[in-house]
Amino acid sequence: MTISLIAALAKNRIIGKDNDLPWHLPDDMKFFMQSTKGHCVIMGRKNYDSLPPKYRPLANRTNIVVTRQKDFKAEGCHVVHSLEDALAFAKQQHETEVFVIGGAEIYKQALPHADLLYLTEIDANIEGDTYFPSVDHSKFKEQSRVAHAADAKHAFAFDFVLYKRLS
Repeated sequence: MTISLIAALAKNRIIGKDNDLPWHLPDDMKFFMQSTKGHCVIMGRKNYDSLPPKYRPLANRTNIVVTRQKDFKAEGCHVVHSLEDALAFAKQQHETEVFVIGGAEIYKQALPHADLLYLTEIDANIEGDTYFPSVDHSKFKEQSRVAHAADAKHAFAFDFVLYKRLS
């Protein structure tokens, strides 16, 4: 099973502010939805809570929520208490590629296990309070990069970048 992290991050590694995204990039959202559709997605409880209620659980995906709260319930989601349990559950579902979708703590735990990084690299330093973990780029090789210019719907230019862990 391929373990993938998918995230949008600013140059300063910001991924969030006040439990929300600090930008509006519709094409990045579309990319996220297309990439993760039909797969298991692993998220932390705070990330789950940050989703607007109308999008919970994320449609057309097996939602796995990781939390330390033993009595936490999330309708339509599988709740586990560790990243290891989340990965084991995805494997039991015969998943071929599981996506870790945040937040910061889950990304930090999952990064050492990641085979692929789907990163939307935003060409700006943006204010926020939540960071993507630092990536040792000597351990990954860039597989592809697709540029997206700023436009009427996107305040910032960004690149869709796929990194693969070196063997």
